[in-house]
Amino acid sequence: MSKLLDIKTLGELKKSGYKSRSVKDELRANLIEQLKKREGGFAGIIGFEDTVIPDLQTAILSRHNILLLGLRGQAKTRIARLLINLLDEYVPYITGSDLFDDPYNPISWYGHSVIEEKGDETPIGWIHRSERYTEKLATPDVTVADLIGDVDPIKAATLKLTYSDERVIHFGLIPRAHRGIFVINELPDLQARIQVSLFNILQERDIQIRGFKLRLPLDIQFVFTANPEDYTNRGSIVTPLKDRIESQILTHYPRTVEISRKITQQEASLTNDQRNAVEADDLVKDLIEQIAFEARNSEYIDKKSGVSARLTISAYENLISNAERRMIMNHEPGTFVRITDFLGVIPAITGKIELVYEGELEGPGKVANILIGKAIKTLLLTFFPDPEKAKKTKGVNPYASIINWFGEGNNLALVDDMSAIDYKKELSEVAGLKDLVKKSHPRLSENQTLLLMEFVLHGLSEFSQLNKGFLDNGFAFSDMFNSLFNLQPDEDDLDLDDDRY
Repeated sequence: MSKLLDIKTLGELKKSGYKSRSVKDELRANLIEQLKKREGGFAGIIGFEDTVIPDLQTAILSRHNILLLGLRGQAKTRIARLLINLLDEYVPYITGSDLFDDPYNPISWYGHSVIEEKGDETPIGWIHRSERYTEKLATPDVTVADLIGDVDPIKAATLKLTYSDERVIHFGLIPRAHRGIFVINELPDLQARIQVSLFNILQERDIQIRGFKLRLPLDIQFVFTANPEDYTNRGSIVTPLKDRIESQILTHYPRTVEISRKITQQEASLTNDQRNAVEADDLVKDLIEQIAFEARNSEYIDKKSGVSARLTISAYENLISNAERRMIMNHEPGTFVRITDFLGVIPAITGKIELVYEGELEGPGKVANILIGKAIKTLLLTFFPDPEKAKKTKGVNPYASIINWFGEGNNLALVDDMSAIDYKKELSEVAGLKDLVKKSHPRLSENQTLLLMEFVLHGLSEFSQLNKGFLDNGFAFSDMFNSLFNLQPDEDDLDLDDDRY
């Protein structure tokens, strides 16, 4: 490659034996080399190994234009951007050409005229694959001029040319993406008349500007991304355009908590200080992912909208930051994430869910708390016995000591700025709580034991074995029945709507 980059003229390029090929042939040939070596090619894409990636590879081998169809937060744009890794590292172009003309196959007036004038002395440059990627977010205000081009009257007047002359055209994004990858995100948002303008480019490789037909055999790999057409009433992909996009590939959300967790841990943006000072147990990592799974099945959330993977990423970042905030305030050298810290993830949830009518009645903050509660309830059964079955069994109820302690009129308040010493002291006062955790998980560290002790209390409240009240900055646990008569917290401290937000 270094020898090729030393080539500066068309004549030298011919002597080198270099052969040009279309962008789709490039992608196909380089993918074939990757497949032979069993290389991935789509680094950072997790969970699509057996579904989306094989379909994508098949489309590339078929030299198809591609439509990635799926709900928000399903890595559609990330996949499109990774396609540049399948391009040749460098390709030659005629120096000075706006369209990066192939020296062997020029398509612009400039490219043809330079070769006609200078022949083998035509100067050439080399363009890196990273510069051969163009991306446009479709919005209702996008015009044909933006995408394809328009006549420049100033250029026409300056050069004393008619409007029908190619030299007066100011080319748009698509012609300038010649010999590269062009991505249109959220295709349905593009007005129908603008979508129609893409027909000939996809099929016939000619364009029309201000009524003048221009034959430009553009060499472009098109990639479109879209939400399903029934997502909103913003628009849809017009049928003739959809027909011209050869491969439609459906994306999906992670299908297991494990896959979702890998994505979150890969994408979460944490500082080194946060990683070193804040300990996050596997339990809290799984809880974050479970929240998203509960949201995707919630009757309060619009399933057509979807729940983006960005929810868990933002929620995890907030979770770590909430624990870090407490650590800083208490002047502690380190800390670990508690269940109480999940109060800090509510802002990350409320902004990333689209509620149906029933959800709007509850309110986004209340829905977020419900999702966290359901996640706790689901995961409790993987760590401890089912509280409902334990209550009905004829044997010893492992939760009896805990429930009885609260039944004797004892209460417990856990706030999110509580120091490590106070946190341990409060939890240790609950009779039978530590014994239950130690019996089920005897080999845990002290931090893990304390985390599970708090987890049990939240889990019992979700199974209606304990009452959980929402404080401004934490939770208050009490007996399920006596709390109605005995626990009368200050109205200033307790949010009676069970909703902090």
